[in-house]
Amino acid sequence: MANQENIKKNSIISLLSLFFHSGYAAVLGLVANLILTIVLTPKIYGIYVLTLAIIPFLNFFSDIGLAASLVQKKEVTDDDIRTTFTVQQILIISIISIAFLLTPFIRDFYHLPAESTYLFWAVLASFFLSSLKTIPSIKLERSIQFQKIVLVQIVESTVFYATISVLAILGFGLQTFTIAVLVRSLTGTILMYSLSFWIPQIGISKKSLKVLLSFGVPFQTNTFLSLIKDDLILFYLGKVVGIEGLAYIGWAKRWAESPIRIVMDNVSRILFPVFARIQTEKERVGKLMGKILYYQTLMLAPIFVGMALLLDEVVQLIPKYGKWEPAIPLFYIIVISAFFSSYSTPFTNLFNAVGKVKWTFKFMLYWTVMSWISIPLFTNWFGLYGYPISLVILSLTFIIIIPIARRLVSFEFLSNVTAPVISSLIMGIAVFATTYLQVNWMNVGISVVTGAIVYVLSLQLIFKIQLVKEVKTFLKYE
Repeated sequence: MANQENIKKNSIISLLSLFFHSGYAAVLGLVANLILTIVLTPKIYGIYVLTLAIIPFLNFFSDIGLAASLVQKKEVTDDDIRTTFTVQQILIISIISIAFLLTPFIRDFYHLPAESTYLFWAVLASFFLSSLKTIPSIKLERSIQFQKIVLVQIVESTVFYATISVLAILGFGLQTFTIAVLVRSLTGTILMYSLSFWIPQIGISKKSLKVLLSFGVPFQTNTFLSLIKDDLILFYLGKVVGIEGLAYIGWAKRWAESPIRIVMDNVSRILFPVFARIQTEKERVGKLMGKILYYQTLMLAPIFVGMALLLDEVVQLIPKYGKWEPAIPLFYIIVISAFFSSYSTPFTNLFNAVGKVKWTFKFMLYWTVMSWISIPLFTNWFGLYGYPISLVILSLTFIIIIPIARRLVSFEFLSNVTAPVISSLIMGIAVFATTYLQVNWMNVGISVVTGAIVYVLSLQLIFKIQLVKEVKTFLKYE
């Protein structure tokens, strides 16, 4: 019982810490992104989007699932840690060497300017530095002390966003990102070791490696499919629709999925280790799953509706932001897919945590294959709109995942999402009515306040749900 209470306490503290960081980073990111997209051209922004897509591939080949194995494993030995670090560094050095040699080919293939070379090399350097944080971070994650990981992330975010904002204003162009990436990785690595010190050790235990790979390889296979589905497709789009077209897609995707990044990414980081700890308590897992579905809908539904109704006005009001108007229709479509896809995340975390990695693999394989069939096909038919249309179709897979998840644990879906969804739609009607006012910041504020009031009242009057009480219930969840 004491252990359960400790897990619960650490989980709540960690989740609140992650949400604090997300809110803080979201504000910084909003300001920095506004500055970047005002000062920089869509082409430079597109190069940045393309470069960032490389990082997940580097991370994938650097780990082969060993880090996830350390988190999922009930007991971890020194041999496990030493083996994970050694194998990871061997892979990382090999990857960086290959990537460095491929630099001229990548630059020529996308017709990139010479400055992009330094950005690519900076990403490789930061990739190596970030890998040194893996073991210290896993030690904190296993003890569910995400608040310390969050502190590192907060400092990294502050340094990164402050650097790119200042350098962009000073006219550094593409080199803005080159410098910021290096400064961020150096700062984060130093701070992580000050909070969770660990002396790197070299050595490989065949016994440990075999056990770690038994979970890590299937887990990493799913990650690989996710990369092919989400990130490799960006390289294809960069070539087919052009760097500027990719910039519009990247801009729309960034804003449309920002609530997912803030809410679901943080929930997922907590769910995996928590589900892993209580995986044998089916009733408790099912109860927790129902709560997660309820609270994520309570937060996400009104945010998505509000963003969809007000983004066009915000773009009109921001100076020099009219250049992003071609991306607004893409945003509307991606918002729909983001909301639907959020319901797949808790279940894939559940599958992984209880050892049903093959279930996740089957879904990832389906999403990957269908992405590479539908996106090229729809892009050929509808141009820039092909990508978001494909995302909407694929996001509907959550309808199939729900009954499969019920084979593991019992939970309710419709009863947990109905009230927030209906209240959000009612809120949307109220916000839409205010959009007939003159477009200015005061009226945007009126729309936001009106929407918030209507949402809270509809929850309370129609469904007898009080938000303040719900927050207290969440914090006292047992």
